[in-house]
Amino acid sequence: MKNGVYSLLKARFLINDDAVKNWRFIVFIILLAIVMIANTQRFEQKVFKIAELTNKVKELRSEFVDRRSELMKLKMESTVSEKMIEKEIFPSTVPPIKIKVKKEKEKNLLEKIWQ
Repeated sequence: MKNGVYSLLKARFLINDDAVKNWRFIVFIILLAIVMIANTQRFEQKVFKIAELTNKVKELRSEFVDRRSELMKLKMESTVSEKMIEKEIFPSTVPPIKIKVKKEKEKNLLEKIWQ
């Protein structure tokens, strides 16, 4: 047991005759660890990007709601009339009249020929 631990600490498994197999395995483990670290890094970057975009969407949605309420307030008749009074344009006292245009009946081809 003592000899095995001493051999492991001296790293004799890396310089023995069959060390090529051990080196291949070690290189494979190192490459696998690098791939795992890179994958974790990309995952964390995507999580941060998603959180940033979520906050941006919330801000834009609140800005949209603010603008929409502001627009509704500006479209109100009282607000429009106040702005027009400043320019000395007053609302009409006479109600609007609906104008109906009667469409003349279109004559067919035979009626057009006989006239």
